[in-house]
Amino acid sequence: MTPELKERIDSIVNSSKVVVFMKGNKLMPQCGFSNNVVQILNVLSVPYETFDVLSDSEVRQGIKEYSNWPTIPQVYVNGEFVGGSDLMIELYQNGELQQMVEVALAS
Repeated sequence: MTPELKERIDSIVNSSKVVVFMKGNKLMPQCGFSNNVVQILNVLSVPYETFDVLSDSEVRQGIKEYSNWPTIPQVYVNGEFVGGSDLMIELYQNGELQQMVEVALAS
C-alpha cells in the first residue's frame, strides 16, 4: 500500500466516530452484508458515515490490506477496526456493539 493511500484511508476512518466501508451507501446498500450493517446501525440510531468502495477501486483493495480483513463491509468505531457483517451481528446480539458505540460517541 502506498503511503498516500494509507493516509487517505486514515483520513476516511477518522472522519467520523463510526465509519462503514461498504458496497453502496446507507441509503442504497448494494449487497446483503452491507445492508445488514446499515440495518444494525439504524436500529441503534447511531450517527455514522459510509464510504462506497464500488466508487473507488484503490480504496476497495487498500482497505482489505489496511485492516488485514479480506471482505467488505468493514466497520470502524473511534478509528478502530471492529469487523464485518458477521461480527457486527454477533456484537449487536450480545449487546457489546451498543456499549462500544456509546463509549465512542461519548469520547
